[in-house]
Amino acid sequence: MFVIRGGTVVDADGTREADVAVEDGRIAAVGDVPDDPDDEIDATGRFVAPGLVDAHVHVMMDGRADPGEIDGDSDATLAYRATANLRNALDAGVTTVRDLGSAGTLALDARDAVAAGTLDGPQVVACGQGVVMTGGHGHWFGREADGVPEVKKAVRKQLKRGADVVKCMATGGVLTEGALTGMPELDEEELETVVETAGAKRVPTAAHAHGTEGIKNAVRAGISSVEHGTFMDREATELMADRGTYWVPTAKALYGIVEAGTEAGIPEFAVEKAEEAKEAWEDAFEYALDAGVPIAMGTDAGTPFNFFADIPEELELMVNHGLSERQALEAATVNAADLLGLDDVGTVSEGARADLVVLDENPLDDVTTWQSPTRVVCRGTTVR
Repeated sequence: MFVIRGGTVVDADGTREADVAVEDGRIAAVGDVPDDPDDEIDATGRFVAPGLVDAHVHVMMDGRADPGEIDGDSDATLAYRATANLRNALDAGVTTVRDLGSAGTLALDARDAVAAGTLDGPQVVACGQGVVMTGGHGHWFGREADGVPEVKKAVRKQLKRGADVVKCMATGGVLTEGALTGMPELDEEELETVVETAGAKRVPTAAHAHGTEGIKNAVRAGISSVEHGTFMDREATELMADRGTYWVPTAKALYGIVEAGTEAGIPEFAVEKAEEAKEAWEDAFEYALDAGVPIAMGTDAGTPFNFFADIPEELELMVNHGLSERQALEAATVNAADLLGLDDVGTVSEGARADLVVLDENPLDDVTTWQSPTRVVCRGTTVR
């Protein structure tokens, strides 16, 4: 057992001065802690918060200018890269991630390696391969399928592998040459098949969706979360709010491409599409806030200049676009945990997993403090 002593606890339940006791990977007590623990962490004058939950990453990618360069990398190379990415995320205070598409069984294997203690990293929730139409967005590392029978089989393949969530492509995307960013790819019937097939195993779903038509198709089909949501109109956000569909905005994905540009080596087609998308995405954020769409933090980490070590910057971007510091905290902790189906992470409460960060400043006053944790505890072990 060890105690984090002298700090101020801050999470979705509020702020309170309290010591935190950790034992066997769980929070054993908050407030009334033992006087003689095995060890102590002095948090005097600092703030104890939950570890962050990133609901959208790609552990096979490393933030290079052109992700397509990794097509054809060996399984070993991909595994080494995933190992480095997960360690970087953990050092940044990210204690849970959801991988929404990597080659083969890479992310599923990483999940199991972390759970077994073979690999140091955040808890991994993984989809395996995304389901994509032939030649659609991410086809080079996804599972191509067309029509109801093929889509059903593709989903069942991921479920057989042990997928925690099923990812599909409802529209084209920025980083696939030839794909039109906002145009529908899997149609509404195919999306319904994704949801029904995954639902038979009580597995949630996520849809990459930029364009309004594809977003509405996904929401009507019953998809659990819309990823990106770049061209959402007010009707789409109202539909999402009514259905309780989560939005994962992935601001860093757009900003990473637009701010670096072609000068940094990002393909021209990707920069052009990202620049077009950025202005629409800013409008979509306004519509989502007005409608009350539930928001979970996700970064799309691994895409160009969107590094795992920088995941906490997403909270600052969300605040810059209208969330309060408290809403950003909720999006990156309890909301993301809820989306991932995890009921024991995202809070500083007795019985929860001991995934914690110690911060110099109150994140409800300064959202940038998430970017420089002084301590990181994951599953009850101090990793930084």
